[in-house]
Amino acid sequence: RRAQQGRSSAAAEVYKRQPQGRNRQDQAPLSESTVGEAVSARDAAAKLAETMPEHTSSVTLSWQDPMIGAGKGLELAGLDYLHLVRSGELPPPPIAVMMNFSIEEIEERRAVFTGFPGEEQYNPIGVVHGGYAATILDSALGCAVQTTLERGLAYTSLGLEVKYLRPITRDTGQVRCEANVLYRGRRQATSEAKLTSAETGKLLGTGTTTCLLMPL
Repeated sequence: RRAQQGRSSAAAEVYKRQPQGRNRQDQAPLSESTVGEAVSARDAAAKLAETMPEHTSSVTLSWQDPMIGAGKGLELAGLDYLHLVRSGELPPPPIAVMMNFSIEEIEERRAVFTGFPGEEQYNPIGVVHGGYAATILDSALGCAVQTTLERGLAYTSLGLEVKYLRPITRDTGQVRCEANVLYRGRRQATSEAKLTSAETGKLLGTGTTTCLLMPL
């Protein structure tokens, strides 16, 4: 017991001798390189492209006025509208262009999306941002619900739950997201989806949503 007390006393003495952290006001000021005006990511990348051309990639995108498709959707049943988007007769929503995914299959209570995640969606830790999986899951989940809507009925998401199971990288290749409606009531609908690798079939993530249904 005396030996144990001796070790405790020694440890306490060592702790007392440790230099204590300075108060915030005593810390050295930040260097000029860490202080300054914020620069948008697009502006920063464009400027760095001039000095780092060998490490720079670019992509040119085209999209149409999103209100063209949205307006047409008000005139059609949900499934009819989504068939026109899938076939290219109506413009795809700009988010699908930006995130590089589209409707592969569509039928009542079911929607399948495919996408091609790439390094343009990378986050600071070196993998595709979780927002990519969340966005394609949310899109398929919502469209599955939309297939059940008759003309004159609209929907909006009340919530989204996403589970990330495997990382997505630029080497993952094509991904596939299948959503199915679990419940369709008068005021609400619930759907679930799985996101998988199109090549290996491995499960990358899952999602569920509940949508509010409302008359236009």
